[in-house]
Amino acid sequence: MYFVSAVEKLELCPIIAAVHEDKFDAALKSPVEIIFLLEGDVMTIGDKIKQVHENGKSVFIHIDLMKGIGKDKCGVQYLADLGADGIISTRASLIKNAKEIGILAVQRYFALDSQGLDSIKEMIASARPDFVEIMPGVIEKVIRKFANDEIPVIAGGLLESKSEVTTALSGGAVAVSTGKQELWYL
Repeated sequence: MYFVSAVEKLELCPIIAAVHEDKFDAALKSPVEIIFLLEGDVMTIGDKIKQVHENGKSVFIHIDLMKGIGKDKCGVQYLADLGADGIISTRASLIKNAKEIGILAVQRYFALDSQGLDSIKEMIASARPDFVEIMPGVIEKVIRKFANDEIPVIAGGLLESKSEVTTALSGGAVAVSTGKQELWYL
């Protein structure tokens, strides 16, 4: 049987279904090649992994969000023994455990501000994950979601250019906050 790596699957379909229980069946029927499972528990995770594989897809388990599964090397080993293709975690120690065990590891980061970006680089160099997931992926969408509420939205963090400021403001923010001095003079 021909094995297709996760990288090859992403080249075929660059969309990953990141799902909770309510969207699991739809993800199985979709054309995506990889599923990020964002919830589950020790009692049902094995069946979920089996279903994903029966549909010819790969599955990464967000170990930080699993109920009843240890957030340690034994938990990673348990998921590997069940056949998980990889794990997702914000914890460098779990990423290193996955690498030692021989399954793929996605390290998830929340990019909050420019100082945090430097920390992300350091953590990537230390943990050496197979993939890095940076969140949020679409800030303008987040701004639009909250801009229609009665409380004004200020967009902050990671704004480094005039176009990013313009995008945030056109997305509904009433202002932006930035540490980038050049942008203070726009």
